[in-house]
Amino acid sequence: MTSLPSPAPVSLDSQSRTRLVFGPGSLERLGTLAREMGLKRVLLVTDRGIVGAGHADRAEASLRAAGIEVVRFADVRENPTTLDVGRCLETARDGGIDGFVGLGGGSSMDTAKGANFLLTNGGEMKDYWGVGKATFPLLPLIAIPTTAGTGSECQSAALIADPVSHQKMACLDPKAAALIALLDPELTVSMPPRVTAVTGVDAIAHALETAVTTRRTVISSMYSRAAWGHLMPAFSRVLQTPADLSARSEMLLGSALAGLAIENSMLGAAHSMANPLTAHFGIAHGIAVGLVLPHVVRFNADDPAARREYVQLAAQWAGPGSGGDEAGLVDRLLRAVHGAMQEGGVPPDLQSAGVEERFLPVLAAEAAQQWTARFNPRTVGVVEFGALYQAAFQPFSIQA
Repeated sequence: MTSLPSPAPVSLDSQSRTRLVFGPGSLERLGTLAREMGLKRVLLVTDRGIVGAGHADRAEASLRAAGIEVVRFADVRENPTTLDVGRCLETARDGGIDGFVGLGGGSSMDTAKGANFLLTNGGEMKDYWGVGKATFPLLPLIAIPTTAGTGSECQSAALIADPVSHQKMACLDPKAAALIALLDPELTVSMPPRVTAVTGVDAIAHALETAVTTRRTVISSMYSRAAWGHLMPAFSRVLQTPADLSARSEMLLGSALAGLAIENSMLGAAHSMANPLTAHFGIAHGIAVGLVLPHVVRFNADDPAARREYVQLAAQWAGPGSGGDEAGLVDRLLRAVHGAMQEGGVPPDLQSAGVEERFLPVLAAEAAQQWTARFNPRTVGVVEFGALYQAAFQPFSIQA
């Protein structure tokens, strides 16, 4: 089958802000890289699980061996709020630091970015909600992911929640991007199976959503397709054989590439639907995305341009399916996505995940207010989100 060309972008303004350093054992280069950046005293932002795994000590040892002093903040929590950022900020101020190292999942990197905003520019997190709100430069950041999912190491956004409403504030600014993303797949081997699955689902969703947004470009499409090509073949392997370093490497690199795709093209309806599910029902972000992703892909496939992108991904890799024509390839893609969600332990429907049907109108109204909704290839408002949540309340069926 001849693959269909992507439409040329209407406009393009792409700048690589983050240096990627990838490879097993690359954490040992941390001190050298930080010294090359001129850093003398850094704040290591991480969580207790990473400390328990020994990764924080290894990072600190590398920094100290290079003559760099280290202050540690190890109280990062999942889905950080402004309160978490405030505690990290206090440590940063007391420490007299000149740079940040975010070590962990997306929560560690978001906390580091949030504290960086406030340390250098003052104010409150809500002052940076939106795009380009920082007036002054931020301190240098080295991001070191220990999960393969968020791609936060390659993004210039900090996602910080309000502690009362649980509303996530997306604070995007080019100044917040990490100068270096240090990708060591050995750090991800210690991930618990559940975390491996949930973050992997999120990474796959990033590759799919970025591929079809209204902001996609030739550059973002390259990242989306490369991410998809790394993630899908490796996902089953990493779940079945957690110690497979090759699979871990593919997942980590795919996650970072998906993060670069987000940086260039944003996300869509699935992430808009996921945030209210997390806020109201405490569903882990990756699971929340996975619950709605197949339904969103089916919905978006009615858009000709999005359908063309889905066909490209299916032709690239979507596993066995029902043919090589356009309809058959979209069907293959849906089967592949649904299968990955099942492998990742995503519940079959919203009801099984503990969502009450009477809340669906509330979820739809909140999803329509999410920033990423505006980039979905098909227009989504309260009505469309209501129908999507209702569809996700029943188990997904390829034939539907």
